[in-house]
Amino acid sequence: MKKIAALIVAVCCINSLFAQTATTSSYAKENYTKKEVYINMRDGIKLFTAIYTPKDASAQKKYPIVMQRTCYSIAPYGEGKFPARLGPSDIMMKQGYIVVYQDVRGRYKSEGTWTNMTPVIDNKKSKKDVDEGSDTYDTIDWLVKNAAFNNGKVGQWGISYPGFYTAAGILSNHPALKASSPQAPISDFWFDDFHHNGALLESYFFTYPVFGVQKKDTTSKAWYGDQNIKANTRDGYQFLLDMGPLKNADQYYKDNFYWQETVNHPNYDEFWQARSLPRHYGKIKPAVMFVGGWYDAEDLSGPLDMFKRINTTDPSAYNTIVMGPFGHGRWSRETGHTMHSNVYFGDSVATFYQKDIEAKFFEHFLKGNGDKNSDLPKAYMYDTGKKEWEKFAQWPAANATTQKFFLNADGKLGKEQQSSTGSVSYVSDPLKPVPYTEDNTTTMGFTPHNYMSEDQRFAGRRTDVLVYQSEVLTDDVTLGGQIMAHLKVANSSTDADYIVKLIDVYPGSEKNNDYMPNKNIILSNYWQMVRSEIMPARFRNSFEKPEAMVPGQKTDVNVRLQDVLHTFKKGHRIMIQVQSTAFPLFARNPQTFVANPYKANESDYVKATETVYNDSYVDVQVIK
Repeated sequence: MKKIAALIVAVCCINSLFAQTATTSSYAKENYTKKEVYINMRDGIKLFTAIYTPKDASAQKKYPIVMQRTCYSIAPYGEGKFPARLGPSDIMMKQGYIVVYQDVRGRYKSEGTWTNMTPVIDNKKSKKDVDEGSDTYDTIDWLVKNAAFNNGKVGQWGISYPGFYTAAGILSNHPALKASSPQAPISDFWFDDFHHNGALLESYFFTYPVFGVQKKDTTSKAWYGDQNIKANTRDGYQFLLDMGPLKNADQYYKDNFYWQETVNHPNYDEFWQARSLPRHYGKIKPAVMFVGGWYDAEDLSGPLDMFKRINTTDPSAYNTIVMGPFGHGRWSRETGHTMHSNVYFGDSVATFYQKDIEAKFFEHFLKGNGDKNSDLPKAYMYDTGKKEWEKFAQWPAANATTQKFFLNADGKLGKEQQSSTGSVSYVSDPLKPVPYTEDNTTTMGFTPHNYMSEDQRFAGRRTDVLVYQSEVLTDDVTLGGQIMAHLKVANSSTDADYIVKLIDVYPGSEKNNDYMPNKNIILSNYWQMVRSEIMPARFRNSFEKPEAMVPGQKTDVNVRLQDVLHTFKKGHRIMIQVQSTAFPLFARNPQTFVANPYKANESDYVKATETVYNDSYVDVQVIK
């Protein structure tokens, strides 16, 4: 079996460098010149930067700059070598921009020490106080003064980790930064990517070499290896289950600094809080357009949470959001027939986004008059049930009203609570956890993907998953906005995770679409995941100070699911599932309360009976 490092490098590049690998066109080389430079930061560290300038640029024809800062390499290196595509899209490349790529400090050909999600320093007192905002400022300042034939306006974009650098770049407050588009940005590692509400994503296990190994010198090649992970299997569920408690991971990651940081900070302490970006937003100078995918298994919460934060801290800012029917970063390349897992959303959806949303945003603020009349809405959101774009003057929508769905003990999802007290129970066994997907080929990849819209019949037909289902809908029901599950539970042990899933149940008459990748799947009675989230009970009252559950005591556990815009069509049903494991997406909770679950012993992993009472309910926002 090939080493896992090769897979990590390949998928890492696929997820984060779409813009440079999505086409075989020679347009970039024929129409741009390239210059490579080192740019000095205020503390003396030099960052490697590639500048691509349209060949027809001149004193009479100046171009704005669009910039991406990344930890994933700005290859190809060498002034005679060009990527297949420049900028966010082919469309923008052909419209003409000076395109800049930069290796962030500590990565590839840049100097310095690498830090995951560099903490923000709000009040910098000396040149030694540096963060991504200051590095962005110093880079922009050098570019507008030295990059030939620029018009003095800069835009920044990036997907995933480059999206974080874009979001952090907003805090640079450089006057030349006019437009910023953080796309699938990481916002807080406690709620995005590596954790969800503090629950560890064990599906990321194979990514730690990328983020936890320091390089020794500037380099154009990946320096991290597989750190002796030789799995000898393609089944990630079995490999990680056989590994046992997470403390056994030290056989692979004893010297991996990011793994050690993770397992030694099991609570939302100062280490994680310092890496929370949204809390630093105040007044915003550039126009901002957050972009995300409703089926982004990596960074769904980032664009939503940061968009809402800026709405609160600076309601007068030009602050917009776009959410499409995409997985992680998939809006940056056109696939023709737009699919996620087995669900078809139409043709050329990415091209529409690139042409009518993204390109329009940058053109208005970098080439146009740059006022707030961009002809783009506050929120451009794709309804994943109707399968069409919708425009909103605010998000959540002004006409959204809150409605309760009760989890009745008879398995019905009702608008009214049952008059009598009732409950239903299941036994959660961490030694036989519920799989999060039926597709084992995806369980050893860089990150998960398709499960976000997969058929959930395989889970709902297990005895350790509770199912609550509405009657057949007689009219369309559009859920638009946030979802909060208010669970009333009891546990026979002292700790547990609670996972809530919102599902669209198709009618039996539903026909397969023509583009389904798996011909063995049928859409007849398909249980399509619409949204899901996990909440460790230990953090039910505080992410900073975990608390044990009292065995047998009725307890409130609230589970916040991220926003949706989904129309459940007439003839469909709405379903809620509740469970305690989804492996290996999330690490198994031992179900015994321990101070640090990453260091739990095998004896701490116990079966537990979970009881859900019928006064539990889910708050949804309904758009009439």
